[in-house]
Amino acid sequence: MEVCPYLEYAFSILGKKWNGLILHYLSLCANSSAHFSELKRDLTDITSRALSLKLSELINYGLIEKKVTASSAVIISYELTDKGRSLTAALMPVQSWAQQYENLPGKEDNNDEKREYDV
Repeated sequence: MEVCPYLEYAFSILGKKWNGLILHYLSLCANSSAHFSELKRDLTDITSRALSLKLSELINYGLIEKKVTASSAVIISYELTDKGRSLTAALMPVQSWAQQYENLPGKEDNNDEKREYDV
């Protein structure tokens, strides 16, 4: 049996730590865009170095783009591309599945406490 090359491609992106969460975060932002400092603040466990590497990686995949606005100070933001937006739409069923079957460590019964997240 041969592994599906399309799934292999998708998991080569999503199988790496932080990639899916960065894409999801940007999908929740106004204009699907955020500054480095916003990403760093809200993805609390990621280091600055790791975030920088992941953003570069996602740019190379064509999922996000780096926008540089020149004004009195240079403003840099990261924005989902159409390709990135389509991938985040594909993540919604995965998020729903995880919410239904999550089994977080340290919780006896996760079905009692359903958390709401923007999907």
